[in-house]
Amino acid sequence: MRRSALYLLLLLGCGTTLLPFLWMISTSLKSGAEAFAIPMTFVPAAPRWGNYAEVAREIPLVRYVVNSVIVTVCVTVGTLLTTIMGAFAFSRLRFRGRDLLFALCVGTMIVPEEALLIANYVTLSRMGLVNSYTALILPWTVSAFSVFLLRQYFLTIPESLYNAARADGCSDLRFLFQIMVPAAKPALVTIGLLRVINSWNEFLWPLIVTHRPEMRTLPVALSVFTNEAGIRYHLLMATATIIILPVIALYLLLQKHLVRTLSGAGLKG
Repeated sequence: MRRSALYLLLLLGCGTTLLPFLWMISTSLKSGAEAFAIPMTFVPAAPRWGNYAEVAREIPLVRYVVNSVIVTVCVTVGTLLTTIMGAFAFSRLRFRGRDLLFALCVGTMIVPEEALLIANYVTLSRMGLVNSYTALILPWTVSAFSVFLLRQYFLTIPESLYNAARADGCSDLRFLFQIMVPAAKPALVTIGLLRVINSWNEFLWPLIVTHRPEMRTLPVALSVFTNEAGIRYHLLMATATIIILPVIALYLLLQKHLVRTLSGAGLKG
C-alpha cells in the first residue's frame, strides 16, 4: 500500500512537471485556431513545422540568438572568476572582518533581484551604458550563492595542504588555480550550469535595459507575440521551445556534476 502511494505521488510529481512542457511543444506545432481549441489537446491534428519558420521571419532570430550567447558566455565566465576569487578569500585568507563580510555576502541572497532592478538601471543609465552589452552583463557577474557554494567546497580541501604549499614557496594564485580549482571541478560546473540557465532565460532585465531590437536577447522575443490584439500562442510556444531546448540539452550533458554537488559533496566543513 505504501509503495502504491509512493508511485502515485511520483506520478503526480512527474505529471505536473512534464505536462506544461508537453503542452508547450504540442502548441508550437498547432495552427492559431487549434491553439485555442477547447477541450485542450496534446496532439496537433497536423504538425505545423512552419511555425518555427514564421517565428524566424517575424523577429531577427539569429541576432537574438547571438546576443543571448554573448551575454550568457560573458556572464558565466565573469561569475566563475569572481566566485573563485571570493571563495578563496573567504576560505583561506585571514583578514580583519572576514567572517562579518562573508555573513553580509550571504545575507544578500535574501534580497530579490527585482528589488535591485531600479537601482541598477539608474546607475547604468547615468553611466551611459543602456543599450549595450555592458549593461546586460556587468550587474550579473557576481553571485552570493555561488561564492557560498564554492567556499564550502574549498573548505573540504585540507588546510595542511595549503600550509605545506605556502611553506614550499607556492603563491596563493598558483595554489588556487593548480590545486583548488581542479579539485572543485564539480562545484564549478554546477555554478556555471546554473548561471547559464539563469542568464539564458533572463527576460525582465534585458527588456528594461535595452530599447533597440538589435541589442535584445532571445527571451525578449516572447513579448513580440503578445500585444493589444491578443496572444499568438502557437508562435509564442514555438519561440519558448527554441529558447528552452538548448538549456535542456546542456543540463542533460552536465547533470551528473549538478547532482554530485547539490547532494552534499561540496557542503561539508
